[in-house]
Amino acid sequence: MTSIQSILMVRPCGFKTNIQTLDNNFFQNISNLNENELLEKAQQEFDNLVNKIRSNGIPVIVFQDDQKHETPDSLFPNNWISFHKKNTIALYPMFAENRRLERNFEIIKFIEKNGVIINNIHDYTEAENNNEFLEGTGSMVLDRINNKVYASISKRTSENLVDEFCEDFDYMPIIFKSFQSHDNKRKLIYHTNVMMCIAAKYCVICLDAIDDEVEKNKVIQSLKDDKKEIINIDNQQLNSFAGNMIELIYDNKSFLIMSYSAYSSLSSQQIKNIEKYSQIIYSDVSTIEYCGGGSVRCMIAEIFN
Repeated sequence: MTSIQSILMVRPCGFKTNIQTLDNNFFQNISNLNENELLEKAQQEFDNLVNKIRSNGIPVIVFQDDQKHETPDSLFPNNWISFHKKNTIALYPMFAENRRLERNFEIIKFIEKNGVIINNIHDYTEAENNNEFLEGTGSMVLDRINNKVYASISKRTSENLVDEFCEDFDYMPIIFKSFQSHDNKRKLIYHTNVMMCIAAKYCVICLDAIDDEVEKNKVIQSLKDDKKEIINIDNQQLNSFAGNMIELIYDNKSFLIMSYSAYSSLSSQQIKNIEKYSQIIYSDVSTIEYCGGGSVRCMIAEIFN
């Protein structure tokens, strides 16, 4: 088991649909609400989620974003930072120019003030100069127990950078492409973590999103090799963010955190299969999902002992 020390979440101050990411995030939509109404709803959803997680004893470090830059996606910190053993962090190159402004060293200082030790930094951000991107644990779903990286290649997920990360952190890459139907065409899914979630003893995954049978079988075989139960979700559940869940192990307990829309899309059998291993925590983040194109997993950066 890989237990967390705490999680980092960033409370938004300028949430809205990010026009710079609409090009390849097909989960995003433009709301009819004005910006003040949008922000109020997003903050309320954020606070409710934090309270639910904390009520189960999981420590949450909340950083209040400021208005220094226009960063509509700042509540998705897992795309620019990840935490690893030996007090190491990684910083990532981002596709959208305004998302690069989310890499805020005030947040790193704030985390350190909250008792998190950071001794080493792997910085991949220079790859932005070559138009290569790797958006953290959005681009890569990490199996930290078996040292594997599952990565669905897209404009935001460079295979070269996945290989570089795996070399630096001693992971094995499992590379494939996943797709969703949009405007009657098959389009690359922008982030791996919207179509699969790796937990210690199981994996929630939309296998129908992997069109290539060889690649699909490679992923299935890898999961079977690690004796993970495969909980397969369909495309409709994928679009309800049922792939965008995160397992948090704290105090020897496993929790699976997800949105209300994800939970509502699951069958009773799928819920039973998950509850064999994890306690489910869900919260309504529908405004964040609709306008931000990301869900609960994207909002959490896990910090390890």
